[in-house]
Amino acid sequence: MALQRRTLIRHALAATAAAGAGFPALAQTRTKLKVGYLHTPAVDGQMWLGIHSGSFAKQGLDLEPIQFTTGLELFQAMIGGSLDVLSTGAVLSNFPARGQGKVFLINNIEYATAQLWVRADSGINSIADLKGKQISTTTGTTAHVFLDRALRSANLDSAKDVRLVNQRMSEAVTSLISGAVPAVALWAPFDTVVRQKLPGARKLVDASAFFPQAAIVGGWAARNDYFDKNQAVLRKLIAGWLPVNEQIVNNPDAAAEQLQKANYKEVPLAEFREQFKASKYYSSAEWRAKYADGTVTNWLQQVTDFFVQNANIQNAVPAKQYFDPGLFTSLVKA
Repeated sequence: MALQRRTLIRHALAATAAAGAGFPALAQTRTKLKVGYLHTPAVDGQMWLGIHSGSFAKQGLDLEPIQFTTGLELFQAMIGGSLDVLSTGAVLSNFPARGQGKVFLINNIEYATAQLWVRADSGINSIADLKGKQISTTTGTTAHVFLDRALRSANLDSAKDVRLVNQRMSEAVTSLISGAVPAVALWAPFDTVVRQKLPGARKLVDASAFFPQAAIVGGWAARNDYFDKNQAVLRKLIAGWLPVNEQIVNNPDAAAEQLQKANYKEVPLAEFREQFKASKYYSSAEWRAKYADGTVTNWLQQVTDFFVQNANIQNAVPAKQYFDPGLFTSLVKA
């Protein structure tokens, strides 16, 4: 009987240990998230800071960052199922307006990230001087949206009064440097390449000249099916995003230094800090207010209106339907 009791006790202890081991295993269950992004601080700043600080990991998320060249390619990959979520700029207002993707989190306003640069020998001294000229850019992107607004400020039609050359941004910048075109509409940090390789080039204007009438917001979107089925995961993503956003708001120079050392070594620190400040960031409380009062929805709709006109979107879904502020406002209380 004693032997039988010892055997029973040993089995009971083993079962208890096994059960106890199971609880940490459950607590440590992790979710892998495939995240598409563009390598520009306005888009990937919060993502990289969250990865480096471990704030996403603390939420049980393992982010797999996958870099793309344009927001158009990002959305195409996500729609095809290669990505779960993405972070991008103006294209945030394009594909969701076609019913392809749900917007759920805003990073910033691309206040001065989009810029128009001209060669010193171009004879272009004002926006009006661009009439009849070739301008390289990547159509359908933040740079294109900004360029259209800049041209309209001088009563120029981007479809009729100038000749747009559609290229990937790296190629568009090369076209300016080589002299193939006299002007380029770009986004930071491509201005670094222009400064380094074409010292005489001049920045004619940037997007800050048209704020807030033409505000361009960047942020996060998810595949429709992923958004519907994984809202708990997306809340964790937002929860991981919140502390690094506060870090950026409260100490932008330190955040910029961390990012430059880890992800933007090719850009001199002083220059990167200026590029970083080219975006407008808001605290979580400020974003919540802008979500709630319709400001963000209006900003998204402004850019959707551009795409409706320039990309021939039929029966466009309005921003108030493709933007869902509920996940954010459920975490950030008024």
